[in-house]
Amino acid sequence: MYYELYIDVFFLENFMIDSLLLLAVGHVLKCRQSYGRIIAGGIVGSLLTCLVIIIPLPAAAKLILFHVIVNSLMITTGLKITGAGQFIKAVVLLYLSAIVIGGAVQLFRPWLRYAGLLYAAFAAGYVLFLTLWRSAASSGRQEEDVYPVTLYAGGKEKELYALWDTGNVLSDPVTGDPVNILAPGLAEELIPTGEEAEKFRYIPFRSVGGESVMQVFRGEKMCIHLGEECWIKKPLLGISQTEISGERAYQMILNPGVLAR
Repeated sequence: MYYELYIDVFFLENFMIDSLLLLAVGHVLKCRQSYGRIIAGGIVGSLLTCLVIIIPLPAAAKLILFHVIVNSLMITTGLKITGAGQFIKAVVLLYLSAIVIGGAVQLFRPWLRYAGLLYAAFAAGYVLFLTLWRSAASSGRQEEDVYPVTLYAGGKEKELYALWDTGNVLSDPVTGDPVNILAPGLAEELIPTGEEAEKFRYIPFRSVGGESVMQVFRGEKMCIHLGEECWIKKPLLGISQTEISGERAYQMILNPGVLAR
């Protein structure tokens, strides 16, 4: 028994699904990758897959190449990975999305006689994966309004989760700007240095424990992912003296006033 493999069709199918997998993983991890990088990653993944199929190698070697080398090169080419932890998350998400998208394709395989329908099934699997992911993420945080935030401060970029707290009405008595409160551990990573450190100020606030003062400084910008991207320029950031989340489910308390300005 033998199989005829049309390498051009095989390459095109793999390129399509690899690109959608990278797009899905990048969307979940919020990697700011360009479509050019996604396409490049899809080409790399599909090309290497074709080479592994064509070159006569032992089955064990092909297994290692498929699941270690090909996937790793595809991810590093297509996504803006910033560290080992994010890379591991990307690999796990790649396989999860492949299961969902591949399952959607197999479900409609008997009716996929045309390439256009095949690609439509790939796209449907992509949408299904993102829908399932958003549903799982929202159900895990349904009791609290916690949103992903990208914060730029102290010359650094930080991905974090923030609690939308309508009870946070703290504002700067001089400028009237709303204050967003950072967990102390996170604040240590983002504290400005050099000349920027001189821009620290202290503002009074009242809590259950009584009256005190809070150290505040200006961030560069902040993006709140509320279904759509809401950008805030020069957010005012306060440093909490205690942990703001018992289980560290979030690292910032947002002031709703940031969207009213």
